[in-house]
Amino acid sequence: MLCWMFRVAIVGSVIAMGGLSAYAGETEGSQVTITSPRNGEIVESTVELTYTLRKGTKADHVHAFVDGQYQKGFKGTLQGLTPGTHLITVKVADHDHEILDTSDSIEVEVK
Repeated sequence: MLCWMFRVAIVGSVIAMGGLSAYAGETEGSQVTITSPRNGEIVESTVELTYTLRKGTKADHVHAFVDGQYQKGFKGTLQGLTPGTHLITVKVADHDHEILDTSDSIEVEVK
């Protein structure tokens, strides 16, 4: 058992040194990061949402969600957000629109 724990520690170190997250293998190498707005930012009811997407072996595009609700037809702008706190999430999807394990989320305050 001690040998197994030691091997996990070494693997974890290699992953950390390579700059990959624990999800890297499960997400086929994709990475998505919301770049604007910033987490905790106060925004208007219409928000220009920007992100970076590094496509892995299956990734094709992202789907946007506000408070868990899919934003059909998302083209970079979220409209009609009501006043209050909202959770914005982008999830990586493949060519067939199947959601992969890679996502990023922020909270914003709509004034």
